Amino acid sequence: MGDLFQPTHLLVIAIVLLVLFGGKKLPELGKGLGEGLKGFREGLKGTTESAPPAPPTANSVQQNAAPTAPPSTRKKTK
Repeated sequence: MGDLFQPTHLLVIAIVLLVLFGGKKLPELGKGLGEGLKGFREGLKGTTESAPPAPPTANSVQQNAAPTAPPSTRKKTK
């Protein structure tokens, strides 16, 4: 069966890709494929960094405080 990726095979594949996708789409396809492979490798390694926990905000502190009564919606009459 021999080598699968001989120079003539690679040339034929390149010509077919050029005819199918055109010269403008090939760089975009290559970039997308490269980014996908990079993300896949990082996922396999487990080196993807998770976001650090966010510091507590005023809303989260207020949620932990004792509940308060909602403000009155009735209008005051004189």
